[in-house]
Amino acid sequence: MESFITHRKGRTPRQVHRDVEDLKDDELGRYGFTGRTAHLYRRHDPTQYRAIGDLAGVDRATTDLTPTDQIDPAGEPLLMFHNADCRISLSRRETPAPFYTRNVDGDELIFVHKGTGHFETEFGRLAYRPGDWVYLPKGTTFRQIPDDRCHFLIIEATEEYRVPEAGVLGRFFPFDPSLAVVPEAEVFADDGREEYEVRFRQHEGATSLFYPFNPLDVEGWRGDNFAFTFNIEDYDVITSETVHLPPTVHLFMQATGVYVMNFLPRPVEGRPGTERLPWYHRNTDFDEIAFYHGGSVFGIDMPPGLISHAPQGIHHGIPERARERARRRFEVDQRVEWQVIAIDTRRRLIATPVMTAAAAAEIAAEAKV
Repeated sequence: MESFITHRKGRTPRQVHRDVEDLKDDELGRYGFTGRTAHLYRRHDPTQYRAIGDLAGVDRATTDLTPTDQIDPAGEPLLMFHNADCRISLSRRETPAPFYTRNVDGDELIFVHKGTGHFETEFGRLAYRPGDWVYLPKGTTFRQIPDDRCHFLIIEATEEYRVPEAGVLGRFFPFDPSLAVVPEAEVFADDGREEYEVRFRQHEGATSLFYPFNPLDVEGWRGDNFAFTFNIEDYDVITSETVHLPPTVHLFMQATGVYVMNFLPRPVEGRPGTERLPWYHRNTDFDEIAFYHGGSVFGIDMPPGLISHAPQGIHHGIPERARERARRRFEVDQRVEWQVIAIDTRRRLIATPVMTAAAAAEIAAEAKV
């Protein structure tokens, strides 16, 4: 629907996300933060509710989850959430995979939370370290060789990943694509085994190919479809002195129905009265995933490895006590040090049984206390 003229009714601040005083700033928006929007100024914290049902959301420490690839070299990542457009999985491998992998259902975008090592790929050797995004195009054959236990967030997209269109800032911001690390061609030698298994990563069923030679035998390559890494240290954070900017300005990669963003350390807003923390909201057209890589917010440590799912239409946001603390410390805090990976999906995400069972167990444990 085309936007109507903006109206103002009742008691509202002069500008959005500023000088809210005793009110609670609640945004009801269409199509994320880019469509028609209503800013509702409430008396009470809208996240103070008790939820029962399929859309209650999930908060889970991924450090407590055990993918089979953590305990078995022949194991696989653990699927946590999925829909028709994407699959979000966890990998904690610490030994080299005895097989090769080829995702035949989508691109893979992997965030390295912990661990170092490298991928052997058809494009060459691709080293990884904490904070790296690793991009593996659909159909690429690869094998992971970890130096130590990894902790990966894997975001598979059914449609091709692409960078956001260049806006008014130009094509080198918020990130300079020349800083992506592209592998050099390398032939990986045979290691003496009789057959080399290439295991398909597919949404339904199971398939393996068996070669009498190492399938990573590429002498050279050319083109614009290739694997690469990009570290969040090289990502330029867009900031504002006068207002807290919406999450969409931190967009990194996108595919149909899937948007991946980096929330990284930055100077805080300096205009008195500006709300420095994200406002309450309930995106009616997107599910939201937040994965906490680390850092802190105004002296409060973030929980590394926590993954949080907020279904579309459900209120979420930082609790009121944290907002009040941020206002009290306005003259003290000059930076926010968070490191959060965010994923927005157009279709509803389905939490797998391991995620819902874990969440139910935590609720039951809390009820006994």
